[in-house]
Amino acid sequence: MQYLVSVIDDKSAPGSTDRRPAISAFNERLIAGGYWVFAGGLADPDDATVIDNRGEKAVLSDGPFVETKEYLAGVWVWDVPDRDVALRLAAEASKVCDRKIEVRPFQ
Repeated sequence: MQYLVSVIDDKSAPGSTDRRPAISAFNERLIAGGYWVFAGGLADPDDATVIDNRGEKAVLSDGPFVETKEYLAGVWVWDVPDRDVALRLAAEASKVCDRKIEVRPFQ
């Protein structure tokens, strides 16, 4: 079963910025375990562009689609046997990257 694993940062209490070596080691364990599908960190929300083309003309807006102190900082996609494995790995991921993690199965 595949899961989207979202890394959530907080502008008012950001996670540590020196976590890359630990995250790389965790990613290597995911790959070795056969759980890795994809991962990537995201630029700051201020670098985002929102496009709304539901009307007569596309409207582009700079910045995130919502103003909030918490934001999506990165994602993993894991292919794991079940929810328990996903949650166990997510608990490790939260510790490794020093941020909250949301685990959501694909439909």
